[in-house]
Amino acid sequence: MDDHSTDESLKIAKHFKHKDQRIILLGNCGNGINDALNTAYKKSSGAYITRMDADDIMPKQKLECLIEALHKNGAGHVSTGLVSYFPKECINDGYQKYQDWLNRLTRNNTHFDEIYKECVIASPCWMMHRKDFETIGGFSSKVYPEDYDLVFRMYKHHLNVIGIKEVLHFWRDYPSRTSRTHPNYADNRFLELKMDYFLSLDLDQNKNTILWGAGKKGKYIAKRLTESAIDFTWVCDNPKKIGKEIYGVDLQYFKDIVVSKKQQHLISIAVKSAQEFIKQYIDNKALKIYYFC
Repeated sequence: MDDHSTDESLKIAKHFKHKDQRIILLGNCGNGINDALNTAYKKSSGAYITRMDADDIMPKQKLECLIEALHKNGAGHVSTGLVSYFPKECINDGYQKYQDWLNRLTRNNTHFDEIYKECVIASPCWMMHRKDFETIGGFSSKVYPEDYDLVFRMYKHHLNVIGIKEVLHFWRDYPSRTSRTHPNYADNRFLELKMDYFLSLDLDQNKNTILWGAGKKGKYIAKRLTESAIDFTWVCDNPKKIGKEIYGVDLQYFKDIVVSKKQQHLISIAVKSAQEFIKQYIDNKALKIYYFC
């Protein structure tokens, strides 16, 4: 799929097409990733759907492993594997942590447990049955970030994730990468998407909502809850904020609340040690915890 390239990409692709007739070379009917994905999908005919980015590297066994997992488990599943960023000298601490987090989820098959933290399946490292792909709406969504939205739709339609404990995708990183520079992938777009899906899929009106943290993300979540007329208790441990009113809600000291099974907890605090403290403080598996960082 050539998305209006201006370098030698099209020439190189034509060279390989002449060498291997299985290659189908298409031009994007629109502009950008969503239009490119849809144009390619409309020309596809296979019983299984996956995708690949042009600048990444696919191990030789990738497609075999992904499709074998689907053969074994049947419809209603999406298969994925471990990922590895490269070149190592370009990977910053944030991307290294994201890689390690993704791979932990894959090894433990716990992707959807932490879906509100970040995109839990690497965008170029999944495969599913065509029928399942069409059921969840495929690439038809115009929502960005498009990869995260697709994963949320997998979650919404209760697809089961099969984690393959083998590196199946080498993910190239560089400073001008689209996900680093394009406004469609800014933090506020991610948080907006998370809240849209949380309010429609997981908000339990029969439970008391407790929001932890009053930083930038906490304030955004509080604003969305307030706009949706959702009653909630807002807690933190910052003495400068405790007792203050934001969006018509008084911030309370977290130790002043009584933890009960009739609660759902939204964590907007990114510090891992703080998240672990909150988890231990709540200390009740019957409670539902959603991490937004």
